[in-house]
Amino acid sequence: MPHTQRALIVIDLQNDYFPDGKYPLWNSEAVLDNCVAAIERAHALGMPVILVQHVADSSKGIAPFFNAGSAGVALHPRILAAAPHAPVVVKQAADSFHETSLQATLDELGIRQLLLCGMMTQNCVTHTALSRAADKYEVAVLADCCTTVDQMLHAIALNALSIRVPLPTAAQALA
Repeated sequence: MPHTQRALIVIDLQNDYFPDGKYPLWNSEAVLDNCVAAIERAHALGMPVILVQHVADSSKGIAPFFNAGSAGVALHPRILAAAPHAPVVVKQAADSFHETSLQATLDELGIRQLLLCGMMTQNCVTHTALSRAADKYEVAVLADCCTTVDQMLHAIALNALSIRVPLPTAAQALA
């Protein structure tokens, strides 16, 4: 498949998930390095990159993290530096397709295959990969470009996903 029909979707690499944030995740710095490398490789291949940002729904009260206007809700500066011109899809649910512009953005770009990466493996990455809206695409999750609360939960989530979607490394998927 031509690289222009594939897109790298980077989900929720936001400040609250890093050491100074409100909900730091396991292995976040290594995953950040891997995601930046994946973005750079996607750019080298001419593959579109789309960033997804979770903003808590303020109508439900103050959330524990990702509140609008907070430092923690911002996409990590290294992700923004690696993909300064990437479209940013803002979401309020675990599924990156739910009531967002993701579908329209993918349609506009003529995308047929999605390479997903991001945070958290068992939540937003999984819900996006298994979304009904994702059924029309070939979906893969870059196993080395995801993380969550701890190593065990990450491994459980990847194992569960493995029966539905391929789990290549970034190097394998972006060869």
